[in-house]
This record gives sequence, structure tokens and C-alpha cells, in this order.
Amino acid sequence: SGEDEGRMLTESEMISLFNACLDKTQAGARDAAMFAVAAGGGLRRAEVTNLNIADYDSDSGAIIVRRGKRNKTRKVPLPAGTAEALDYWIEIRGEEDGPLLPHIDKADQIHMRRLTPQSVQLVFDKRAGQAKISTFTPHDLRRTYISNLLDGGTDIATVQRLAGHSNINTTSRYDRRGERAMF
Repeated sequence: SGEDEGRMLTESEMISLFNACLDKTQAGARDAAMFAVAAGGGLRRAEVTNLNIADYDSDSGAIIVRRGKRNKTRKVPLPAGTAEALDYWIEIRGEEDGPLLPHIDKADQIHMRRLTPQSVQLVFDKRAGQAKISTFTPHDLRRTYISNLLDGGTDIATVQRLAGHSNINTTSRYDRRGERAMF
């Protein structure tokens, strides 16, 4: 699947998704935090699964992505709503070292082992069904994040750094503002 396939999620779809996670389960709180990090930080699927609790700084509301593409590290400031979802999840999860978003079994018990990238997609598919929205990929959330930053007037070099793109041409492929606004 090419970089330009896929879709962006609307604000109402995002709200439906978060509402689907309000099911008073530990998995719901974790899934809301997972969506918040993927959408609010523009993380790649593998970056979501590689996050450790120590990578989140609740004081600054930022996460450190340590094992991004080409093993690059970057600091990503998170919007307030994303930090709130993470703070709520960590209250449930506890401060124990390990994956920020660990495995939760069918009995809603937390196991401090890392999710696989495939399990992230399964969570997204399940919650999309509950929210009654079209399925989407983690990359669709990343696409939404990057495009929203560009649409909001964030300069392309800053967006490139936040997204962890080594080449600004990769970032510019997400830009829908037209040539005149790009520089």
C-alpha cells in the first residue's frame, strides 16, 4: 500500500472512537491512550508499541520516541487531551517499568508485555466497529496528525522534526494547502 493511499479521520470520527473506549474497562482506558498517542503525537505503529512508561513526561506532556525509523530519537509535545488520556491510563496501569501500552487479556487483566504492531491494528479495527466508523490504520492517524499541523500553519520544518521524517519531501507529501502556502 502506497504512502498516499489511506484516509484522514474527521473530528467527529475521533470523538466516536474515544467514546467507544469509555466502557469502564482497563482495555478501554488503554485503547483511548493508544489513540491519543497515535493521533496526538503522529506516531508510527511500531513507535506506539515501543513506548515505555519512562518515555512519557507528564510534567511537560511530551513523549520521547526512542526507536523511531532509522533508530532516531525525537521528543514530541502532546496536546492537552492526549496528556489527559495518558495520565488517566497511567493511574490505572500503575508506575511499574515496562511498556506504556501493555497487553490486556480477554479478562481485562494487564500483562506487562509489549503489544505487537498487528495487535495495535486489531484494537483499532475493534474500536472502529464499536464507534461505527470506517476502519483505519495507525498510518491514517499519523496522516491526520501531520496534515492538521500543516493546515494549522505549523511550518514544514517543525512538522518534519515532529514526524521524524529524515527528508522534508516526505513531509510535503502530506501538505494539502497548495504550492503558494508551502514556503
